[in-house]
Amino acid sequence: MQVEQNSKQLVNWFRSSAPYINAHRNKTFVLMLGGEALETDNFQHIINDIALLNSLGVKLVLVHGVRPQIQKQLDLHGHKSAFENDVRITDEKSLALIKQAVGAVQIELQARLSMGLANSPMQGASIRTVVGNVVTAQPIGVKDGIDYCHAGKVRRIDVEGLKTHLDMGAIPVISPLGFSVTGEVFNLLAEEVATQVAIALQADKLIGFCSNIGVLDQSGQLISELLPEEAQKHVDAIAYEAGEAPGTLRFLRAAIAACKAGVTRSHLISYYQEGALLKELFTRDGSGSQIVKESSERIRTATIDDIGGLLELIEPLEKQGVLVKRSRELLENEIHHFLIVELDGMVIGCAALYPFKDEKMGELACLVSHPKYRRSARADNLVTHVERKARELGLESIFVLTTQSIHWFRERGFDFTDINQLPAAKKEMYNLKRNSKVLLRKIS
Repeated sequence: MQVEQNSKQLVNWFRSSAPYINAHRNKTFVLMLGGEALETDNFQHIINDIALLNSLGVKLVLVHGVRPQIQKQLDLHGHKSAFENDVRITDEKSLALIKQAVGAVQIELQARLSMGLANSPMQGASIRTVVGNVVTAQPIGVKDGIDYCHAGKVRRIDVEGLKTHLDMGAIPVISPLGFSVTGEVFNLLAEEVATQVAIALQADKLIGFCSNIGVLDQSGQLISELLPEEAQKHVDAIAYEAGEAPGTLRFLRAAIAACKAGVTRSHLISYYQEGALLKELFTRDGSGSQIVKESSERIRTATIDDIGGLLELIEPLEKQGVLVKRSRELLENEIHHFLIVELDGMVIGCAALYPFKDEKMGELACLVSHPKYRRSARADNLVTHVERKARELGLESIFVLTTQSIHWFRERGFDFTDINQLPAAKKEMYNLKRNSKVLLRKIS
């Protein structure tokens, strides 16, 4: 019985993830993997998931950090390196140790991505990795009297070189070291490198692995989606001592910059959570936070193409007697009355407005939220949109007929009214057997 249930769950997961598999194929994702992630027990799982994305036809660029590895090298050699404005002051000795740390991490990443053990997720992966000088850098120089020495910033990305490797199916592995036109080496912020690579490639996604599951609100709840302006408020609210900023803050700043420069979505996920990358990319709920240019969820007027999604949403409630049965033909004829909430192509909410212009009244009908999405005020948002549409039509009140959601509407300002107050056409259609309660709210 358990085996059958697990098999059914697997089949359902594949079916629900199919649209995302198709959507992500041949898209370009830049992954930002901090050095901290390499030291977790989940590191090999992350590598396995990267290999799976590669096998599904996603073009990947992997940018890695080395902060903890650098610190270990510095501690081992008894050398100190201060931070200013989140940038490591990189003197000659620090640079030499940074090169060692970067080399070790790159070798480790290439070794893990080259695995092909039988009976493992990497079996038959045959992943090609490429390490090259694709980042041209320049020195930060002296700012406010502080000499940053060999710390630098990104000047240019070799886009053509990266695209050549991606078109061949390889994964470019990029370190936080850049090279100048004069042959010097500079220590860069990994987050800046990832951001500039994503912008230069016009990547479809920038994905950062951090210690947090994503951006949390004041009550500690995950915020699944933020616009750049909202994300900036969180950046401003995160306090840290002068010097080195937390990883979540560094990536948030990078995500905001990428989003403003045209990268459609930037994702923040946890390097501790097994499968976080796959959950974020192949499920509607995701696993972390995404910073987006525009919301992936929207309320819009329904079209004939939404009939299937509407039927799937409302049929369970029709069977329970909560909603009046509507045939496909009726829905097709009345589709222009419906608003829907769409999330990544899925209809997760709907409401209809039937206007009675002579009486300046409108009926709010078929208000439904998908069972998985009822905690996010989507029904309230739909009511707000229905009211706005009613005002545009010159209506002064909206009414509902309900048998099981009486208290919900009462809590939102709908008052009981008499059947005789209904528009004449609606009164004639009133089903006495159903005995629905009539509630009304003024909107003018």
